[in-house]
Order: sequence, then structure tokens, then C-alpha cells
Amino acid sequence: MTPEPHSATDTDDLTTEPPPGCPAHGRGPEGLRRLYGPDAADLGDLYEQLREEHGPVAPVLIHEDVPMWVVLGHAENTHMLRTPAQFSRDSRIWTQLLDGTVKPDHPLMPHIAWQPICSHVEGDEHLRLRGAVTGAMSTIDYRGLRRHINRYTQVLVNRFCETGRADFVGQFAEHLPMAVMCEVLGMADEYNDRIVQAARDMLKGTETAIASNAYIMDALMRLTARRRDRPEDDFTSHLINHPAQLTDEEVGQHLRVVLIAAYESTANLIANVLRVVLTDPRFRAQLNGGQMTVPEAVEQSLWDEPPISAVLGYFAKQDTELGGQRIRQGDGLLFGAAPGNVDPRMRPDPTAHMQGNRSHLAFGGGPHECPGQDIGRAIADTGVDALLTRLPDVQLDCDEDELEWRASIASRHLVALPVRFSPSEQEDVSQAPSYAPVPQHRPAWPVSDKPEPQPAAEVPADPGPAAPPQEPAQAPEPARAPRGWRRFLRWWRGHRPDHS
Repeated sequence: MTPEPHSATDTDDLTTEPPPGCPAHGRGPEGLRRLYGPDAADLGDLYEQLREEHGPVAPVLIHEDVPMWVVLGHAENTHMLRTPAQFSRDSRIWTQLLDGTVKPDHPLMPHIAWQPICSHVEGDEHLRLRGAVTGAMSTIDYRGLRRHINRYTQVLVNRFCETGRADFVGQFAEHLPMAVMCEVLGMADEYNDRIVQAARDMLKGTETAIASNAYIMDALMRLTARRRDRPEDDFTSHLINHPAQLTDEEVGQHLRVVLIAAYESTANLIANVLRVVLTDPRFRAQLNGGQMTVPEAVEQSLWDEPPISAVLGYFAKQDTELGGQRIRQGDGLLFGAAPGNVDPRMRPDPTAHMQGNRSHLAFGGGPHECPGQDIGRAIADTGVDALLTRLPDVQLDCDEDELEWRASIASRHLVALPVRFSPSEQEDVSQAPSYAPVPQHRPAWPVSDKPEPQPAAEVPADPGPAAPPQEPAQAPEPARAPRGWRRFLRWWRGHRPDHS
């Protein structure tokens, strides 16, 4: 299923709309198309135009008319992701950065700037840092995690269930991932409206984004110090105690990557799934009729609307060829998850359901594939299922064409999803999820020498004349052995017949 286009109130999170006459309008130098500005309000259409003009890899311009390649083909994206010998995430080899074309204050620098974290390093250092993250991920108990997801869903629904109206983006999708991730990291007490707002502010790139980043990093560094002194059974403690021996700074930076990446992608995923459920009658009918499960609906959304539509960036380590284009050493490339998912060579019918197929690009691939994708899936499918179960008659509270988006190169974020439903009472969520002791099985046979009490026999209304006493039942005689077998035993014991 391909989502219908919606209006966008902002064409990019990271910059304001340029005034008329600004170079951001129209094509750039050498006729290259820009992936920013008002002409790029619908990047989906622009990607398809680029595919027709250039094929699976196209030259484009990002902010301040910096040249870059956008990879549109599914096979080409997969090759780039899985070939670290040719393509790196280390922007320090980017030609446009080395020659000064990209200034330190470039609007996309927060996405591109190299950092000593697992998603930017290679070789032994990548193995060390990535091993620590995946090792800590492997300790997560997903049964317990789903209990927390369900509880936080009920907590959030309690905030608006009595009113009969809500905004599923601002009151649910943007809160549930943060609440759950704070629980996973071991800082459940830090979850509140302020940390949600700080995360959103960071991603928008506003004037207060630096202060918001500082607020979140302060919380994460305090958590790191606490767990260094008093480890517990949480992600942070396992990250600290991993044999890779990360420093406090490395721990804090990787906690930030895990928290923000999981938050943004999962918030978008939840909003996308709920929007389709509320706007596509066929989709909802398949869910209600059992033809599709909520996890399958989540997977379909990852195909149709990947929560992170593009990733900046990958960089060529040597001269190479990709999708018929000659890529020079030092060229920058944009990983296009959204256009790759609708590559007509791989998906001729974009409206076809992709049930059971997980070859989408929503979580990347290769050595930098998202390590927390199972957490995102769990939050989305458990949260959406619990929400729809709690509010079974929920309906969209506006016309579909009134929905608004905040779009950027990296993602499309639904601004609001107003809904209405029958008001209901709050549910008791005072008890945190815990593991209940497993009840002991009753033994198959009684072990006490006292007989178990028997229920009293019912007395008939008219017993009639007393029945004569019956003889006690005789135990059945043991079956006799066959006559031939008895003769054999007698012979074996020496009772042989005298034939004289």
C-alpha cells in the first residue's frame, strides 16, 4: 500500500523557508536538483523524477548547494551498505569537507560530522564499540519489555481516555518510545514531558537545540556515573561492564545515539501505522478480520513509510561505479531508504502487501545496521495493539487531507493525528510490571497418609425400600497361563514324566 500525499507545513526541520529570489528556488548549478527548499516539499515525487532522469543513482544538491549522490535503487543501496571496503561512514574523507565547501556551521553538520561512536568508526574500533552495544542489547528481556510497553501505553491512555478526544502524535506516539527507552536504559525517573520536548527540539534543529542536547547529555552522564558505582540489571550497566571497557564519555555518547535514534524512528513508525489504520478502511478491515496482525501492519509500514527516509551519509573510499554512475574517491552519498523501498525493479506494484518480507531498508544494513530494531518493533506493535484494544471505536477527527507533515531530508514527521472515541474510565496502573512466581503443579498422586475430604453425597428425595446388602466385590482371579506354558515350566523344574 502506498500512502497518499499530504500537505507539508515545513519543508525542512533544519532551516527556515528561503525568501523569493533565494538560490534555493529552482535548480542549482549545472541544473542539479535540490533536496531542500520549497521545490523539494514532496521528496517522494522528486526521487521518482530523479530515477527517471538518472537511474538508480542520481546527482543532487543538499543545503548550501553542496553536491552529493542520492542512491535510489534497492540493490545499489544494499551494495553500498554491505561493502565497507568501498564506502565508509567516516565524513573526514569527504572531499567537500576537506576543500572547505562544507563549512563547520553547515545546517546538516549534526547529521554528518564524524564522532567517535560505533556508527562512524571502522575496523577494530568498530568491532569494539559495536560489540559493546550489541552485547548490552542482548541482555534485554523482551517479555519484560513488552510488559513495560503495555503499562506505559495504559498510563498514556489514562491521560485522555475520559475526554473522548486526543492527538495520537503529541499525546501518544511521541511519548511511548521515550518512556520505554528511559526504562530500558535504567533511568525511568528521568521520563517526563521535558525530556520528550528536548528530544523533539534537538531533531528540529532550532535555536535551542544545543541547550536541549546539553539537557539530555547531562541526564545520561549522571546515569553513567550512578551505574558505574552501583550497577543494576539494565542496558547502561551492561554497556559499562562489557569487556570492551568503554570510557564514561563513550558510554554517554552511545546512550545518546541509542536513545535518540530509537525515539525518533519509533515515534514516526507508531504515528505512520496509526494513520494508516485510521485512514485506510481496507487496512483496518484486514486487522479486524484477522488477515493481518499488528506486527505485520508494522512491517508493511516499514516498507511504505520508513521512519528514517534517508541517512547522511556514506563516503567513497576509492573510485568506483554504482548504478551506472562513476563515483570518485571522497564523494558523498545519501542512503535512500524510502526511494529504495519502492524501487520498481524490486517492487513493480507499490500497492502490493509485503507480508512476510523483511528485505526493506528501514533499518539499514551491513555493519551499521540498526542494532535496536527489535526494540522499535516491540514498542510499535505492542503499543499500537494495546492502544487499539483500549479504544476499539477510535476514529480520525478531521479530514485526511487536513493532516500536516514536517518534512526534511532525513524524515517525514506527522505533526498531529486528532482522533475521537467513546470516553471510558481510567485503568489501574499503580503496580509496575513484575514477574509473578510460577504456581507449583499439583502432584499427580497424594503424598499424605490422610485421605482427602470427599464432597458430601446428595440424599435422594425418596430413597424407597432399603436395598439388600451386597456381597463385597471379589478381586478378579489372575489370568491363567496357557496350558502349554505350564507344562514347559514343570519340565524345566524337573517334573519330567516317566515314559518307562
